[in-house]
Amino acid sequence: MAYMADYHEPDTRFICDAMLGGLAHWLRAAGYDALYKYGIEDDRLLARAAQEDRIVLSSDGPLFQRNVIKNGDVNALYIPQQLSKFAQLEYVMKKLDLPRREPRCMSCGGLPVEVHKHEVMSEIPPLAYKNCDRFWRCRRCGKLLWRGTHWDRIAPRLDEIASQD
Repeated sequence: MAYMADYHEPDTRFICDAMLGGLAHWLRAAGYDALYKYGIEDDRLLARAAQEDRIVLSSDGPLFQRNVIKNGDVNALYIPQQLSKFAQLEYVMKKLDLPRREPRCMSCGGLPVEVHKHEVMSEIPPLAYKNCDRFWRCRRCGKLLWRGTHWDRIAPRLDEIASQD
């Protein structure tokens, strides 16, 4: 029920339906632009996917009966409902043969650009300022990012998923 051509482009981008917010978050950590908006209507989801050349990720079987997906106008991948968010990420990465990349903004999926610590020091929480030397700003939403203790929990999960064959 994938309806996917062999779709592997350097700029693979996704849009996740309302059931897959956790997957969107982890796809961003794995380096992919994954949009997610809770409660998005199917028509808007499909229109945005077509407009921005995004792959629809969904666990909604009836969505795959839409002509735009059946005809291949919109690429889509069915995500089995019983999978955990980590299993969902592994499923997508294996099914589409996606490599792990540098992480994106976990909030919006935008590309981070490195900024000098002294330029953003007024925005950095004291503990992060003390423990981190590298900082990034998301080009899309402007959020300040760093690899703090949360990254120590994220990176091993991504490594585990990337090493599965």
